[in-house]
Amino acid sequence: FPSHDRAMLSVGLLSVQLGGRAIWTVPATFVFFVLIGGVMGMHDIPLFTVEAGILPSDLVLGLAIAADRRIPVLIAVVGVAVFGLFHGHAHGTEMPGFVHPAAYASGFVLGTALIHLLGVGLGLVATRHRVGTLTLRFCGALVALLGVNFLVTAIREPKPQRTVAQILTCPDCGKIHTAVKN
Repeated sequence: FPSHDRAMLSVGLLSVQLGGRAIWTVPATFVFFVLIGGVMGMHDIPLFTVEAGILPSDLVLGLAIAADRRIPVLIAVVGVAVFGLFHGHAHGTEMPGFVHPAAYASGFVLGTALIHLLGVGLGLVATRHRVGTLTLRFCGALVALLGVNFLVTAIREPKPQRTVAQILTCPDCGKIHTAVKN
């Protein structure tokens, strides 16, 4: 399960643990800021470092779920807004050159929302049973451990400086194009 997916699933699970209006406000905040960050990335509007905003998301969200404590909804909303902005920025900067920006943004926003809904659904099912609640907390701890692994790996392994070329077939003209990203 990639880090982006774990974070999005965790947002849904956390929102269920918080309960009430947080079940929709917390995921909706993440989705909104994913869109904002995506647009920023598409337009090359820099954030100081995208990885610094993505790397701790699994750890923080996983710990929040594992602790199963009622954190204030405002803190959850602010936290997922920050994580959403950085996750969205990563999506925006990865946009292939031949794709229409609105279609691309619609795809990652819809995908984000669907993964949140999956997290909410799993959380609602889990909270109906004592064993399910403990399982949810265990899953939160596992996500946090994966977050630690992700952080340690990112710190220990220097990022290679190279250009990546993608060969893509354009859906409009059928020709093969090369998109180069640094």
